[in-house]
Amino acid sequence: MASKLEGCVALVTGASSGIGEATAKLLAQQGAKLVLVARREERLNQLANEIRDSGGEALVFVADITDSSQAQAAVKATIEHFSQLDILVNNAGVMIVNPVDEQTIEDWERMIDLNQKGLLYMTQAALPYLKQAAEHGQRRVSDIVNISSLAGRVSIPKFAVYNMTKFGVNGFSEALRQELAPLHVRVGVLEPGAVRTELNDHHVGAVKEAMDAVFASVEVLEAEDIADGIVYMTTRPRHVTIRELFIQPSEKS
Repeated sequence: MASKLEGCVALVTGASSGIGEATAKLLAQQGAKLVLVARREERLNQLANEIRDSGGEALVFVADITDSSQAQAAVKATIEHFSQLDILVNNAGVMIVNPVDEQTIEDWERMIDLNQKGLLYMTQAALPYLKQAAEHGQRRVSDIVNISSLAGRVSIPKFAVYNMTKFGVNGFSEALRQELAPLHVRVGVLEPGAVRTELNDHHVGAVKEAMDAVFASVEVLEAEDIADGIVYMTTRPRHVTIRELFIQPSEKS
């Protein structure tokens, strides 16, 4: 039996580690051809080789998607190499946690640039080809999955600017879903709770100690848990859209 995504092309941002890496592997297992986008070339090449060794296809594209021209170039390379794009996973993100008056403007700009602008740049560049896939592709549907967070629905002290970026991702995703629904370009937002990824390594001092204590207190999610959710969202029948998927550790109330 053919894999559910055989013949599809999926572009994953932030693919060099964590959720992005796990998602790329799982999409490849479902038959998708992968475009791996991030800044760390060595990590991307390792992942691409792993996918190829398992019989899949993968294209590496090194880019800083906070630069709109690099985001556009990533999509252009996808089309030049594979001639199509069926799935966009906007996963790249950064979380810097501190009280607002202890953060720098550079901290704010880093989160806004990657969590929001990078997502916008990638989405705009990809949309013409996602529309083509929905109209003419073998599945007659295409997908955008935007990775948000628990912090996109619940405000948390010391997360204020990160909250702002992820609430924005949620609002953008729902408005875009409504715009594109008649075209069968599905837009879904996935909101993970506590996940064990490199995102948590950005903290220092008391904030890191507090985050480490949270992670030690419950059995947290793994990147593969979120990847499984992304595969679920992108393998539904054409008439089914998962507009929002919230995944959290079972022990959290």
